[in-house]
Amino acid sequence: MTDWVPPGYSPTWAEEFDGPSGAPASSATWRQKTGGHGWGNRELQYYTDGTANAALDGAGCLAITVRGASAALAAARYGGCRYTSARLISKNLVSFRYGLVTAKIKIPAGRGMWPAFWLLGENFDEVGWPGCGEIDVMENFGTNPAEVSGTVHGPGYSGDGGITGSVSTGGSLADDFHLYSVRWEPDRIRWFVDHRMYHSVTPADLRGHPWVFDHDFFLIINVAVGGTASVPPDDSVSFPQTMLIDYVRVYADAGGDTDADAGEDTDADAGGDTDAGRRRVPSA
Repeated sequence: MTDWVPPGYSPTWAEEFDGPSGAPASSATWRQKTGGHGWGNRELQYYTDGTANAALDGAGCLAITVRGASAALAAARYGGCRYTSARLISKNLVSFRYGLVTAKIKIPAGRGMWPAFWLLGENFDEVGWPGCGEIDVMENFGTNPAEVSGTVHGPGYSGDGGITGSVSTGGSLADDFHLYSVRWEPDRIRWFVDHRMYHSVTPADLRGHPWVFDHDFFLIINVAVGGTASVPPDDSVSFPQTMLIDYVRVYADAGGDTDADAGEDTDADAGGDTDAGRRRVPSA
């Protein structure tokens, strides 16, 4: 499946994850956050900065791998966390404002895996969360393998009050790669899976609270384990579990939006569930 690009949009940035197997993701774009303090959501993983948890696969993908850790290893190295994973961010390296942001991803299949591709305001250090704003392009909470969710968080609509839309794709998203996208404009954000629009948010949807999506945002890709929006892995889950990211691409509107809906398979009202969101207090 190829990208659908709105009329008048042109490519401005891309990460294709080319390189030899086992190499880390480019340090010009990404750095790996580390730690295992629950990340505000009672998550069970410890994020490492090693290639055992995040590395190129040699076939044009980034692999984020969740691994189990023995009790002894968890106690010795990971603060008691029984799982290791990776969280890559582009803060202070790559950021942007508005455009079509799309990623081709194959998510992990295991129950309790919580893969996410999201954006956080570059002003996080100055104003904190949720004042910086958060745009969740894609989340699967590890309980329904066919469901994808997209959310915005901001002042007055964060955590459990985030504005969320979800849609069931009918089959497991872990079976193949899928395209996850947001089309981010000054007064509207729309979510897509495989070119199908399932969610839309405008300032009018925020119940009088401020729209905090008119400044630069950076990228985050991670796989959490368990947590408040997911469930702990059970005996059905084998490790390692892997999320593959083929690419991340950004397209900008070069000359005005000439045809806002042309080419979009719109399903925001006929299959997407829009509701208050669930979870989290992120750390940049």
